[in-house]
Amino acid sequence: MKFYLRLAVLMTIVISQLCLAQSTDKIKSELQKQFGSKIQIKSISPSPLPGIYEVVANGSIIYVDAQAKFLIQGSITDLKSGINLTDEREEEISRIQFSDLPLQDAMKYVRGDGSRKVAVFADPNCGYCKKLEKTFQNMDNVTIYTFLIPILSADSSTKSKAIWCSNDPSKSWVNWMTIQTPLPSKTDCATPIERNLALAKKLSITGTPALFFTDGNRIPGAAEKEDIEKKFASIGKSIVK
Repeated sequence: MKFYLRLAVLMTIVISQLCLAQSTDKIKSELQKQFGSKIQIKSISPSPLPGIYEVVANGSIIYVDAQAKFLIQGSITDLKSGINLTDEREEEISRIQFSDLPLQDAMKYVRGDGSRKVAVFADPNCGYCKKLEKTFQNMDNVTIYTFLIPILSADSSTKSKAIWCSNDPSKSWVNWMTIQTPLPSKTDCATPIERNLALAKKLSITGTPALFFTDGNRIPGAAEKEDIEKKFASIGKSIVK
């Protein structure tokens, strides 16, 4: 009897998985018909709402019905707990392995003992990046790895190359971003910029700045000092535990 019970459970699981695969394949096909190359689908899975599917595409989450006739943009919140389930999932899918970042392709700047580490993807023409850089100047005991990703204009690429090709890239970067010190003219050295751009695309970075912490989580945009300090503090507590 136990054997047949196990077999029935196994068959139920197999059938369920086959039905899920068929549903997700249909959803993907319909979305590709609607949006073509504009949508890059990473995954499709059932959402917490019956009959609604979660689609991870272009670095964000959307929801659709099983026939992909209706698209829902917004958040799902558990009213009982008050938890924004969409925010939780977005944090989960955007998490990285900090140790996998090619830090040799970034500029390294250390303040104080450098014990708290953060990686930043930034453009030299980005106003929010300049604001963030000034915030870093008011923080102690941090190591900042800056990946140059010129995505705003052709001039961004020229400036990025000039910064990387300077005698002291980190110093040139900080001075340019904080006090607009003129950049050197040399731009013909070997740079990691193309690799950085490819990495940014892989990590679904669509704007600058983008911050990554050692726990793998990210903060998009020019985070305030208080938010960065709070994040560092939470990482410190998790290490202690």
